[in-house]
Amino acid sequence: MLPPMTLLRLLLAGLLALGVLPCHAGGKKENAAAISFHLEGDAGDNPKMVFGQFVAGRERPFRLVPEVSGNDIAAFNPFPSRNGEGYGVLLQLKPAAKNRYAAITAANQGRWLLARVNGRIVDAALIDRQVADGEIVIWKGVALGDVQLLDKQFPRLGEKKPRG
Repeated sequence: MLPPMTLLRLLLAGLLALGVLPCHAGGKKENAAAISFHLEGDAGDNPKMVFGQFVAGRERPFRLVPEVSGNDIAAFNPFPSRNGEGYGVLLQLKPAAKNRYAAITAANQGRWLLARVNGRIVDAALIDRQVADGEIVIWKGVALGDVQLLDKQFPRLGEKKPRG
């Protein structure tokens, strides 16, 4: 049996290690901004795998797992939205995501795609054709603070590095 003072020191050292080690996280940079695109599901989908959202006059189920996320983005370009609801952004996808998005839009015409930025649903678009150019547009609802976070994470179109 260890003396009480040694046990206390070991306990404190363990707690300190638990508090300090997660801060290093293997040197990986935490994402500054979260962007995801969720495809409209079916009424018969498992309720644990979808969330409901009011779009185009009715409640629709959208898949929890995004079809496109921040890991798929190569670059972006913000612009003022036409309706005055903050900003819009043009997102350029990485090559693998570009091909995947082309397949998704070809197979899901007539369904809605919902855009979420930092946890907020900001826009939705009806898929009416295949999109093969690897670009996704969010037309409205992106705040200036979101654009600033995107600048820290992704380069602007035509630039090599993020601005932040």
